[in-house]
Amino acid sequence: MALIVVAGDKGSPGVTTSSVALAAAWPRRALVAECDPHGGDLVYRMAAEHGGPLDPNRGLLSIAIAARRGFEAAALPEHMQRITGGLEVLVGLGTAEQAAAVSGHWPQLGRCFDHYGSIPNGADVVADCGRVGPDSPTLELMPYAALVLLIARADAEQVAHVRDRVNGLSSRLHGSQGSSASVARPPIGVVLIAPPKDARRVASQVGELLSVTAGGGEVLGVIADDSDGAAALNGRGRARVDKSLLIRSARDVALSITRRYGLTRPPVGV
Repeated sequence: MALIVVAGDKGSPGVTTSSVALAAAWPRRALVAECDPHGGDLVYRMAAEHGGPLDPNRGLLSIAIAARRGFEAAALPEHMQRITGGLEVLVGLGTAEQAAAVSGHWPQLGRCFDHYGSIPNGADVVADCGRVGPDSPTLELMPYAALVLLIARADAEQVAHVRDRVNGLSSRLHGSQGSSASVARPPIGVVLIAPPKDARRVASQVGELLSVTAGGGEVLGVIADDSDGAAALNGRGRARVDKSLLIRSARDVALSITRRYGLTRPPVGV
């Protein structure tokens, strides 16, 4: 089991919806960790399994407080909540100002998420890191990931941004600086959001564009641009989530990724 980082660039590429959809469709047990330093959305979008609201103080913020005294992967369940449907989540920060509470703890969180899959009753962790730039604090989390997925809508502007971000992340994660020899270097992949009828075409076109960049990223799949499915996933629609184009396409992407990478690697140094 492994840590999967999901992130985007400028605009609204749908990182949180994609993260939840991938975790819901994941072939193994999965936990969504909302790690966006600009503030999380799950507490506003999702209801708890019991039907009431999620607790905004139980999640990444409570982990950051506990981490001051040392923190182990085995303690993660104390900070997790279940949303409607049973998916386990770590609720993110309420505001960008709370990011100071996590400052300096991102590498520790990366190790913790990475190790969570190796303990009894552990799980893969899908970390929603929101928008990522050259100064994003969550860059310190990424070296501990088995895979970094960049989400982009299939329009020219977002594709151009994600191409540049692939190159920037590759330089940061795979270059001689910013990457410890004891930490596995994660591959970088791109997942597109597009109408189902355009999936093959846009995947091919963007794949060709990425093939000539220096970063080595490639298209790993396409998640359906499905507003009805997204509304149902967020508890605001009547459609069956498991039958939606969103979840069906996310399941295809998740299976393809896990089969291709196996998501197993030597343990990182601690």
